[in-house]
Amino acid sequence: MQADAVVLLGAGNMEVPPTWIRPEALIIHCEPALKPGVATCVAFDLINKQPHLSFLFWKTKSDHNYMLCCVFWVSDIEISRAQTPKPVDQLAEEIGLLPEELEAYGRNKAKVQLSLLDRLHSQPDGNYVLVAGITPTPLGEGKSTVTIGLVQALSAHLKLNSFACLRQPSQGPTFGVKGGAAGGGYAQVIPMEEFNLHLTGDIHAITAANNLVAAAIDARMLHEATQSDKALFNRLVPTVNGVRTFSPIQISRLRRLGISKTEPTSLTPQEVSAFVRLDLDPSKITWQRVLDTNDRFLRKITVGQASTEKGQIRETGFDIAVASEIMAILALSDSLKDMKDRLAHMVVGTSRSGGPVTAEDLGVSGAVAVLMKDAIKPTLMQTLEGTPVFVHAGPFANIAHGNSSVLADKLALKLVGRDGFVVTEAGFGADIGMEKFFNIKCRASGLRPNVVVLVATVRALKMHGGGPNVSLAHQKNIVLFYLCGCHSNLKKQIQIAHLFGVPVVVALNVFKTDTRAEIDLVCQIAKTCGASDAVPCHHWSQGGRGCLELAQAVKEATRRPSNFQFLYPTEKIRTIAQKVYGANDMELSPEAKSKIDYYNQQGYGSLPICMAKTHLSLSHMADKKGAPTGFILPIRDIRASVGAGFIYPLVGTMSTMPGLPTRPCFYDIDLDPDTEEITGLF
Repeated sequence: MQADAVVLLGAGNMEVPPTWIRPEALIIHCEPALKPGVATCVAFDLINKQPHLSFLFWKTKSDHNYMLCCVFWVSDIEISRAQTPKPVDQLAEEIGLLPEELEAYGRNKAKVQLSLLDRLHSQPDGNYVLVAGITPTPLGEGKSTVTIGLVQALSAHLKLNSFACLRQPSQGPTFGVKGGAAGGGYAQVIPMEEFNLHLTGDIHAITAANNLVAAAIDARMLHEATQSDKALFNRLVPTVNGVRTFSPIQISRLRRLGISKTEPTSLTPQEVSAFVRLDLDPSKITWQRVLDTNDRFLRKITVGQASTEKGQIRETGFDIAVASEIMAILALSDSLKDMKDRLAHMVVGTSRSGGPVTAEDLGVSGAVAVLMKDAIKPTLMQTLEGTPVFVHAGPFANIAHGNSSVLADKLALKLVGRDGFVVTEAGFGADIGMEKFFNIKCRASGLRPNVVVLVATVRALKMHGGGPNVSLAHQKNIVLFYLCGCHSNLKKQIQIAHLFGVPVVVALNVFKTDTRAEIDLVCQIAKTCGASDAVPCHHWSQGGRGCLELAQAVKEATRRPSNFQFLYPTEKIRTIAQKVYGANDMELSPEAKSKIDYYNQQGYGSLPICMAKTHLSLSHMADKKGAPTGFILPIRDIRASVGAGFIYPLVGTMSTMPGLPTRPCFYDIDLDPDTEEITGLF
């Protein structure tokens, strides 16, 4: 605001926000290849060679002493590369890990052994903070950046032990619309390329494990359709070196069938038939293949068309990998044994007699556990300011439960100690990710949060107040776009958090186009809507320093009592529809009704609910902004993730395989073959 001239380096055609400069200041665009010193000289030379430009200065600066400001437009990936991460073994030592508890994956990241929980079992847990958000625009409102900025403020500036716990990003959004999930600006996990691409291979392990189960299903159906009981038995329990024995997983199946025998030759023909015949109903197989790519053309496919499959043709489809039940199990397990048990209990379909068929019945759950044995360990990384981050699991919040792993949170809470802070993030809006954090993740973990940080942005509140869906342009109608937006969506999301008895601090993620009047008004209204505090955050441009006010507000809020409670004991779907979304009621399709009856018969009625719903609205209609009321929530179908431990209704037209837009992010992502540097990733 004090500069007479602003030199923009590498800004392209981007306009400078009017709040950044004086009205009479000169703006000079320079080529991005110029260095700062050269750009300054070029600017002065340009001023002195063009009298009409010089006049703008000379009329106010008679002594020819100019104040000139150079502004550099730097991408997230350039900021990430400008900081050299500390070696991961140094980071591990700083946070109290022993060398034998670390499995390094290169220089910048490492898996952490679960034995740490045993070593620190008597250590008191730290403060538990959840970052959620208002209903977002399609570009997101910055929950990841707020999470990272907050822990940078707590650790690097307030010198308090703190940990961020984040989900691993899926390649779907990374190459689709939203981009990566490492944060942005000066609030990032680094190196961001490693964070956004592959990481330590956990999602690939989930993909392999999920598709192994799918292959086992189709292979078993083929073999049962083409072989006699005796032939099946001889192949399932072969004679090796003159000895025939059941494997441990086959013994488990015999026990579930009520057969206590362990000698293969002692089974009766009826027992042999019961053992070898899963008799899966092809029309009631619920398990699908997965791929970590947005590919709409795989939503419905036909398999078994080759002649070698002998007419075993059926319709199936693909989900995105992070929607796999195995991902949910990874996120909710609290030990390797717990994960193995949950994998065994995954229901893949129904037999023709109406009974559930599990991964253990298929004989595949042990092999799946082997594929997942390294994935269960959280990955240690760091922020731009060198503070620790656990990256683990990555379920979406709209089609899964949308939270990082229980194990990452538990490990972090022990490492930070009684006075420390663990900041974990729930996906999308509070009506989806936060509700599932409370009702699903907290049930599984036994952990209770101290405070919720609710992220809001001016642009999203404008949208909810009646503005365009996504607009970075400045809107001057404060009454329309703020009072409406704040009193509808922001107020509703604060109320949802209060349903669970947890205090709320609103973090306003400030963008360069926001005015002081807008920022002050949003914070004021948030407090009148029930927030314990509401503060502006400048972490994107200032890092942890820009989140100090939020850190102090969170620290203060954790001193207040948290009267945590679950939302529902019974009538779960209707309770969520009415109390969280604001619906008048729900409407079950005939298929959903029959599924409810079936799941109740199988004893799954007590499981919590994981709603699969659009994240772009509190309702099932993505174009309904603000806090809509008076609608009926349609439940199209209901599926069971028995191993993960929840039932998930499909709301409206929700799909578990996203599609690519006309212009995906991958148009901008490339590799320099000389330097091996990645460009275009954000």
